[in-house]
Amino acid sequence: MGIKYADVIVDLQYGDTGKGKVAHSLANFDDYDIVLRYNGGSNAGHTVYHNGVKVVTHQVPVGVLKGIPSIIGPGCVVNVPKLREEVQMLHDLGFDTKNLLKIDRRAHVVTHDHLEEDSTDEKIGTTRQGIGPAYRDKYGRTGTRMENYQSMFVNDLFSIIDIYDTWFVNRHPKRILCEGAQGFHLDIDWGEYPYVTSSHCTVGSVCLNGIPPHNIRKIIGVMKAYETYVGNRTDYTNENDPIFQAIQRVGNEFGATTGRPRKVNWLNIDNLVKAMQINGVTDLIINKADVLQEVGVFAIIRDSEVQKFPTYEEFKSYVESAIYDHMSGLIKWSFSPNEI
Repeated sequence: MGIKYADVIVDLQYGDTGKGKVAHSLANFDDYDIVLRYNGGSNAGHTVYHNGVKVVTHQVPVGVLKGIPSIIGPGCVVNVPKLREEVQMLHDLGFDTKNLLKIDRRAHVVTHDHLEEDSTDEKIGTTRQGIGPAYRDKYGRTGTRMENYQSMFVNDLFSIIDIYDTWFVNRHPKRILCEGAQGFHLDIDWGEYPYVTSSHCTVGSVCLNGIPPHNIRKIIGVMKAYETYVGNRTDYTNENDPIFQAIQRVGNEFGATTGRPRKVNWLNIDNLVKAMQINGVTDLIINKADVLQEVGVFAIIRDSEVQKFPTYEEFKSYVESAIYDHMSGLIKWSFSPNEI
């Protein structure tokens, strides 16, 4: 029995919902043997508070902060120079990246040419991290995988492994926490095409990293009590609304990777239910409820109509009643940037 179980964290919105905080917190609650990053690259930004210190990771799974062996899986693309900077930052903070960080040999490399090409993007509003070109070359069978990447620095940064051996050759049963990037509505297949990322952001991506479906124990959906979006969709234009500006300010809604302001909107119940159903969510964590409480305005979108609520309690009750039929586990409302 190579895998005992895998718990999967999935973002049910447009990214930026606090998945890093959730992964960091869950690592305290269960004896995970490995934390797996299963999609994306340096376009992600996970902000966590470790022992009171703010730490922003982009490619390194947050398990490293907890002393847990952590793997960047084959579903990811790796910007090695940026990873080197991130590893140095973590090393300077006292984290043992050398012995804990592993990268599967099948993960693809983001090259200088990928970055140059992506730097001219104006249509989609990407993070310009070379992610799209790297995934295009992966599927075009012209990419470079980590097993073929030559650098004198690599062996000092991390180990390149075969994730199959980790899962199945070593027969010690493993408990895995799977940490995703971006969000359901940015998924290359299920997102709002073409304003999407280039990787798979659903629970199915975990299976593409070598974990059989029957080994998945929990699917932990993560969302915010409102929505944010970064990109060039023309129908997501609320920048001048004073209420949304207040939510943006109180929630510090600026991209961890790009620093760009995030556009704000009310929680869309129909989109949320779709994401929960496709991912088979068992448990749900709703972040930043405190932001709406501080601003003092509570609303949702359902059937394309905005519904407002006079109190947080009525808002909370409505949201829970709308989604309880679509999950089997717990709903947790979070009011802290440090923990769930």
